[in-house]
Amino acid sequence: MIGSHKVIELIADDICLSPEPVAIKYFANEIKQSGYSSTNSLFRIPWNEQVNYELLEKIIEFNIQDKAECTTFWRK
Repeated sequence: MIGSHKVIELIADDICLSPEPVAIKYFANEIKQSGYSSTNSLFRIPWNEQVNYELLEKIIEFNIQDKAECTTFWRK
């Protein structure tokens, strides 16, 4: 969402996560292998699917490391 700080959004059929395009691109293969659909800036976990917590942990750790020097919420 433009102008928003939403990282997780709950909608009717999915949990949408927005770790930013850099992380989506970096983990594209793992996101696809987990059976999740994605766009350039988010991926969706269907409510009726298992959550790949290992992948979520990797994405969170990647963002912590990659954004260590970032002074804004979103990367520029």
